[in-house]
Amino acid sequence: MWLLPTLSRLSRLAAHGFYRLTLTGNTVPAEGPVLLVANHPNSLVDPLFVACAAGRPVRFLAKAPLFDHPTVGFLVRGSGAIPVHRRKDDPGRMEQNEDTFRAAYDALARGSAVALFPEGMSHSEPSLQPLKTGAARIALGAREAGGPPFPIIPIGIVLRARETFRSEALIIVGQPIEWEDLGRLGVEDRKAVHQLTDRIDEALRGVTLNLERWEDEPLVSTAEAVWAAEADASLKETDRMARLDRTATLLAAVRAGGDEQWRSLTRRLLGYRRKLSLLNLSPATLDSDVSLHAAAQWSWNRLPLFAAVGLAVLGSVIFWAPYRLIRFIDRLLGLDRDARATRKLLGGVTIMVGWILLLAVLGAAQGGVGVGLALVLGLPLLGLGTQWLRDWWGDSWREARRYLLLRYQPALRAALRAEQTALAQELERINREFPSL
Repeated sequence: MWLLPTLSRLSRLAAHGFYRLTLTGNTVPAEGPVLLVANHPNSLVDPLFVACAAGRPVRFLAKAPLFDHPTVGFLVRGSGAIPVHRRKDDPGRMEQNEDTFRAAYDALARGSAVALFPEGMSHSEPSLQPLKTGAARIALGAREAGGPPFPIIPIGIVLRARETFRSEALIIVGQPIEWEDLGRLGVEDRKAVHQLTDRIDEALRGVTLNLERWEDEPLVSTAEAVWAAEADASLKETDRMARLDRTATLLAAVRAGGDEQWRSLTRRLLGYRRKLSLLNLSPATLDSDVSLHAAAQWSWNRLPLFAAVGLAVLGSVIFWAPYRLIRFIDRLLGLDRDARATRKLLGGVTIMVGWILLLAVLGAAQGGVGVGLALVLGLPLLGLGTQWLRDWWGDSWREARRYLLLRYQPALRAALRAEQTALAQELERINREFPSL
């Protein structure tokens, strides 16, 4: 288990390096037994997200073939993962899952954090898939075996473009699931197992985005953003997920009823989304402060970072070659979407580490061991700092354009505000028509 003690820190570095990662919601207990359950949209990257959210060593349940995988097998074994034998992988080894459950019980009894993905597989579907009963059976079995009480905590992974470098990733830690009333019933009680599985399903749906089809995502996101902006709703991501879920549910219900007004609203929402996208605006930014004082304050706050231009240019030059190599390999392999993010991240880390070591060796050959060690320690910081600065400059440029547009095009701003208010009123009307959903 050589990797387990540092798994959370390394996961955070890797995840933050590839994605623009936001962690929100509750916190995972820093010590003591805990069972973490998460959705599974992104193959081998998902354990990194869960480890980030946990902030402590986590032992994952992982499918058995990964332990012998030529690329990631040593990482899976080194992380202290517990093998799960699936029927579709090798029906003859299903009986060995008794050892899997005992290992999970023992880990929880020793105060470890144990994590698994109850869907049982990584997938590209727009909604949470039916859960397996493994998480419930582990929880009930661990209590039946005499282990201490522990929380079951849902973790939601929400991705915009999972295979795209520097795309947004949102990780939400939900409230612990209430299951004390079931804990004494034991793993052989099928009703208790299914009840707990249902509660886990409900909790995961509360921290994930669930759609009928991926094509609905722009519509649902726009409707929620309009609704939230006009209602001055909370900016907490947990509240946002609840609003997104409510919006998706309304969409499904009204679509099933064939409401012509909803079809009209759909066209208007998507048209409004296109307008905002072309103008680099969002529903929440229409009411931005565009006074000269706000512009001066914005500029003053960002002034010190402009001094780092030279540092960012240096980092961009140094890491240009490995970055281009990663992109070239990605295009050459033409990986399927399920594996693409995993291989880009793992391949990218490997290439970047190799590049840093190569530069360190060259530096040591020219300037001595001290120079080599300085490069080993300094280049990763330079790379991360460069990426952060590039993101910051991109965001700042978009904010500046947005300010100029809203300040010097008041008529356009007023027209967009009026359209947004009308859309929000229509959404509220539909919400009142379906109070029981």
